[in-house]
Amino acid sequence: MNWLLRLLRPAPYLPEIQDQEEVKHLYNYWRIRILYSMFIGYAFYYFTRKSFTFAMPGIIAELGFDKSQLGILASIFSITYGFSKFASGIISDRSNARYFMAFGLIITGIINILFGLSSSLFLFAIFWGLNGWFQGFGWPPCARFLTHWYSQSERGSWWSTWNVSHNVGAFLIPWIVGFCAYYFGGWRAAMYVPGIICILGGFYLINRLRDTPQSLGLPSIEKFRNDYSGNGSQPEDEQLSAREVLVEYVLKNKYIWMLAISYFFVYFVRTGINDWTALYLIETKGYNQLSANGCVSLFEVGGFFGSLAAGWASDYFFAAKRGPVNVLFAVLMFIAIAFFWFVPAGYPLVDSAAMFTIGFAIFGPQMLIGVACAELSHKKAAASSTGFAGTFAYMGAAVAGYPLGKVTQEMGWDGFFWCLGISCIIAVVLLLPLWAISENKKLVTAKSRS
Repeated sequence: MNWLLRLLRPAPYLPEIQDQEEVKHLYNYWRIRILYSMFIGYAFYYFTRKSFTFAMPGIIAELGFDKSQLGILASIFSITYGFSKFASGIISDRSNARYFMAFGLIITGIINILFGLSSSLFLFAIFWGLNGWFQGFGWPPCARFLTHWYSQSERGSWWSTWNVSHNVGAFLIPWIVGFCAYYFGGWRAAMYVPGIICILGGFYLINRLRDTPQSLGLPSIEKFRNDYSGNGSQPEDEQLSAREVLVEYVLKNKYIWMLAISYFFVYFVRTGINDWTALYLIETKGYNQLSANGCVSLFEVGGFFGSLAAGWASDYFFAAKRGPVNVLFAVLMFIAIAFFWFVPAGYPLVDSAAMFTIGFAIFGPQMLIGVACAELSHKKAAASSTGFAGTFAYMGAAVAGYPLGKVTQEMGWDGFFWCLGISCIIAVVLLLPLWAISENKKLVTAKSRS
């Protein structure tokens, strides 16, 4: 265990390189390498996160479990993943992001293989709960990378480019699982193959990633780009205890609370749309299973473009302010969902356009709320702040399961859409006060006085 703790310690700073041409060359090289490595790694995390979802029909056919029993596994996953994002965020801020992200990916791969070797609901629950916990090791180190390697005035663009990795992973995994199930002997192979891919992917991350610019002898990103906006003015050599990170920069930070609670409602809407709209189309608009799934797949396509548009727009049209884009996209989210609800049966192209627009709108704040959390806290609390908000997000996702299903059962699809609409309005109300906020002046002032 000591070797693991040593491995996960933050990489030490090397003496700063003085040759400015070499600094520029190395920064240009490593920023691209860090980005595509994070992109691939986080897409791989989705391979072992969504494998069970698409293996579920085979599990039901072979082992005879019903939907409610397997639904328990989805709830366990959401809960363990949500809490892990917070806990792993605190740990990640004080760890080497290179090894932290790789370690989590390797463990999720092993767990997927163990899940495929099992047949009892008890073991399924244990392994899928553990998978949820180690899935939480993916996001926080990425927040750390994106905060240390890219400065605030450009971060929205880089963050949004990385963020679409999960759309890519979510798009690819059904094809991988389907291919494995068809050609390699059922649902168990559909768990083994993503597991093996992710174990290999973890070693790939170890090879490609590096912790911070200073661990390579480079100056901080703020010094390199002369960009000390947001939390870039905070001293790089400042040592923060875990308690100080948690209490001073997360729990006492009103902006983080506002963002976290709004995240709850954004993820409630995201998960509700993702999990329930195929059934809605089948029951109310006469779609078959294939056409309903095809329509809902446009949600991820819209999300791909929405993430990119939100990040780039926040940098180039709003001077790195995330608040205006969050609010505008949340308003669009409400309009698009209302439009989708009121489209009558018999207009599949309009339904598809509405689903694309919903995905476009939802994935804007889904991405930028995380960016805002990192920027409105201390630079060395970026993973803790985003992890804290992520816990709220996945509590929202959990509520979009059984509780939203119960509302829909009792009140019909009108109740379903009322819940989504009210959640959109609450998200707008919570995000609106952050419209003009680009830095936490209270933290900056406190540091300048000390």
